[in-house]
Amino acid sequence: MSLDVIDLRDFYGTPLGVASRRMVHRQVRAVWPDVTGLNVLGFGFATPYLQPFVDEAARVFALMPSRIGVLPWPARVPGEKNLTTIAQEDEIPLPDLSVDRILMVHGLEYSETGQQMLREMWRVLSDGGRLIVAVPNRRSIWARADHTPFGHGHPYSMEQLNRTLRQSMFTPVRETRALFFPPSRRRFWLAAAPAWERIGERWFSPLGGVAMVEATKQIYGGEMLGQKPGRRSYARVRTTAPQAVRSPTSG
Repeated sequence: MSLDVIDLRDFYGTPLGVASRRMVHRQVRAVWPDVTGLNVLGFGFATPYLQPFVDEAARVFALMPSRIGVLPWPARVPGEKNLTTIAQEDEIPLPDLSVDRILMVHGLEYSETGQQMLREMWRVLSDGGRLIVAVPNRRSIWARADHTPFGHGHPYSMEQLNRTLRQSMFTPVRETRALFFPPSRRRFWLAAAPAWERIGERWFSPLGGVAMVEATKQIYGGEMLGQKPGRRSYARVRTTAPQAVRSPTSG
């Protein structure tokens, strides 16, 4: 089941959503401590995690798949520019090699054409660019908590996520997890979330609610899914002009 942008917006407006955003973004920031001068794209419903990059990156914008809808971001105020648009997930309206960083949250687990979507991410990402994909961890209790967005869609184990990325010509380079505190709305658990994150990272890493992988483009050594390799063809070429055939004459 896929949620829409209203469901996702409403979740991130709750105390549980705020705590979730902080814990996940802490891991994103650990992987990308500096994006100065870079073009940063958020895909899926990544806008809750993009705000800290706005004053640092050269450009920050977001694409939301048509299957979930789109909301303006940042929140509309007079004179403020909207940084979001809607797109088909297998046909991203961006030039090749135009993005330096892509953050995908609430994207892959909801997609029905995941490999085609990742192929488009590969196309628009610069050769030295980086992609972070965050998905619900199949082994966690968050994947069973349907009052959060992480309890919907297709959860992944870390092994499945790495394999999916490799099949789409990405090379995983770093793994991390987040959301070790229970998906509870109670104030006690929300207040204790930072402590749970520190304990979970050290002792219970496989149980984090969100699996995250940073990957780079694999430039050589594979073929894009759905493309057929070209075949050489040969044409017969004459190297000398043909001589005229003379009919025999009687002597």
